Formats: sequence, C-alpha cells, structure tokens
Amino acid sequence: MEIKKIGVLGAGTMGAGIAQVCAQSGYQVILVDIEQAIIDKALKTINKAWGKAVEKGKLTEDAVQKMQSLITTGTDPKDFADCNIVIEAIVENMEIKKKVFAQLGEICRPEAILATNTSALSITEIAVASKRAAQVVGMHFFNPVPVMKLVEIIPGVETSQETVDIVTDLSIKIGKEPVPAQETPGFIVNRLLLPYINEAAHLLQEGVPAEQIDKAMMLGANMPMGPLALADLVGLDVCLNICEYFWKEFGDSKYRPALILRNKVRAGHLGRKTGKGIYDYTKSL
Repeated sequence: MEIKKIGVLGAGTMGAGIAQVCAQSGYQVILVDIEQAIIDKALKTINKAWGKAVEKGKLTEDAVQKMQSLITTGTDPKDFADCNIVIEAIVENMEIKKKVFAQLGEICRPEAILATNTSALSITEIAVASKRAAQVVGMHFFNPVPVMKLVEIIPGVETSQETVDIVTDLSIKIGKEPVPAQETPGFIVNRLLLPYINEAAHLLQEGVPAEQIDKAMMLGANMPMGPLALADLVGLDVCLNICEYFWKEFGDSKYRPALILRNKVRAGHLGRKTGKGIYDYTKSL
C-alpha cells in the first residue's frame, strides 16, 4: 500500500511535530483534535518553526506555502475516512486509547494502518479494540519530533509484517531512523529512561536539590541534560503515567513512582508545557 494521506489524531506537542515532519516530506496531512484552540496553537507552532527556517535561509517562502497547503485540520475523527494511515498521539491512557481505536477501526478504510505513538502501553491491547489488529502498530516518536531522529517501531502480537514494513518505510521517508522494538512496557528507550528519572525524583524527595542532581549527571555521566530537567521536558504527567504502568505490569516496587511526581501532577505542575514542574519556567518569561 502506498501512503499518500496521513491522519494525525491529537494536536498537542507530539501531534503537531508529527504533522510538521510529514508535511515537510511532501505528504498530505489532516490534523484532528477535539478542541479547535489546540489545533490553532499547533498550527502557530508549526508556522513559527517554518518562519525561523526561512529567516535562516533553510527554507523558501514558496516551500513553506506548499507545506502549509498540505496540512488540513478538523475536529471530527470521521475526517480520517480517506487516510492511508492514522497516527494517534493523544493522552497516555489505555482506556481512552482503546475507545479511540475502536472508533478508528470503524471509520477508516479497511486497508488503512492505525499507528499509536504510545510511549509505554501495550500495542496488543490497543490493537484488539480496533478489530483490525494486523494493521495496528506502535510508532513511537520522541520529543521534539522535528529534531529527534528515532522512531521505535513496535508490533503487537497480531501485527502483520506488511504493516511493520510500511510503517518502517514511512519513518525513513519522513527523515527518521526506525528501530524495531519488542512489546514490553516502555519498549527500549522509556524502559531504561523512566526508572532513571524516577530515581532522580526519589532523590529530590529525600532532600537533594534538583540542580545538584542534574549537574551531577551532566558532569559525571556526560548527559546533555539532567534527569529532572528532562522530566520537565517530557511532562511530569507522562512520567507518572509510565511509572505507574511499569509498577502495575511488572509488580515490582522498584518502579513505584516518587510521591513528589504525584504531588506535582496533582498541583498541575507538569513541566515546561505548564510553566512549572520540577523547575519554575515562569521566572524566565
């Protein structure tokens, strides 16, 4: 199957980035979200990035206009009816994803592929809800999508090899480097990354200052960013959800989320996207 039109469900940070890289690669894209305000914010972010590229001489105005014309938007999932593939990038909640995939399974053309950008959840469980499990696959992008090269490709138990091959080829065509991963909580990157972030949060809870934790890992382990700054970038709500999922799936207390993560999320301090997280970003505004 040739991919001509790509649907992106969810116009948050990840969805906007996915729509941007797909349009940059010449694909027709429809970006759908239930809230028009979120769509408007996504388009503003995309156009700002392209505007900066024009200023730096990396893109021409004509090229930007062409890419802009490739992106359409909507607030109804029925707009995905003629897409060859739909990439879901919504909240990291299994029950919500299953409801969405059940809906997409009915709306989309029979041969369409349904991909989930889940960062940790079971592809198989999501796929069963769609009633077309052979055509459901994990396609896990990383934030910020226009910059990060990796896409983890994760088949579920019933995902066909044809589906994997098509999504792998698409990843390459949009300028990414696909890496096959097994269906295990967190796949590859987050299986290693989230326990690291969670341990840093436990240290913070025990009284070690955030700045010292991050500085130590940057200087001592040659990390480009400390674990707590990274948690703010990822989103503390996302980190908490993944840690809770690990704890549930593995049944091991070493994955128990640090209480400080729970309390930050309860307070609405989710990281960079809200202006406050482990660090306070409003001070630099």
